[in-house]
Amino acid sequence: MNELIPKLPLASYIDRLVEWLTINFDWFFESITAVLEGFVEGLVTFLTFIPALLLIIGIGLIAWKVSRWRLTIFTVIGLLIIYNLGYWEQMLETLALVLTAVLISILVGIPVGIWASQKKLVRQITTPILDFMQTMPAFVYLIPAIFFFNIGVVPGVVASVIFSMPPTIRLTILGIQQVPADIIEASEAFGSTTGQRLLKVQLPLAMPTIMAGINQSIMLALSMVVIASMVGAPGLGTEVYRAVTQIKTGIGFEAGLSIVIIAIVLDRITQNIGRKK
Repeated sequence: MNELIPKLPLASYIDRLVEWLTINFDWFFESITAVLEGFVEGLVTFLTFIPALLLIIGIGLIAWKVSRWRLTIFTVIGLLIIYNLGYWEQMLETLALVLTAVLISILVGIPVGIWASQKKLVRQITTPILDFMQTMPAFVYLIPAIFFFNIGVVPGVVASVIFSMPPTIRLTILGIQQVPADIIEASEAFGSTTGQRLLKVQLPLAMPTIMAGINQSIMLALSMVVIASMVGAPGLGTEVYRAVTQIKTGIGFEAGLSIVIIAIVLDRITQNIGRKK
């Protein structure tokens, strides 16, 4: 059967496409590399400039503001453990990478989600693309990212953005579509325009769902930390990857524990922001 049906040369087509893009749009990828590298390095420099204990207190105050004292205590103790274990700088690098990926996901994902919620055709086009982005193994994103952006933090950020953006788009669409029809009819009866209805009615009511999407994007971006370290992205993932290659269980556990602490802190803070009215 395989002899009768020739194999589709899909791999060669993809290779040629990547090569063509690399040759003809090298200036574009270099510009993105410069911008992302500068932003991540600037964010790391800013976070490093703040004394560790002062930053721990600041994050603890954020946790106290959006939640109860239990989260505040966990946040402070957890960050102190990371500091004590000697992974503070790596944690800041990981945090900068995650925040950059999530910021891009928000800046791109929420407008796309709003557009798709208003236009059926856009939603029909967007949905299969999101399915593809979510089901494709994360390792596959790293291959073209290396070709386009070389090794380092940028391919890690790009792969994290692709992997983490779908929940933001999907839950933005869902949140806006779940706004009760009678509320929309009431706003139209008062003469509100499409823009006014979107900004003053739909988005405020959809905000908890949108925040849930952002929360999921943060978790997915964090899950890419170790994978991104394979292409040179710095941070806690590098420590985990080094521990795996050198079979150092203790160091791997320490770095993994640091990632878990950051994940729980970011998860609980963003969850409570979404619930807070």
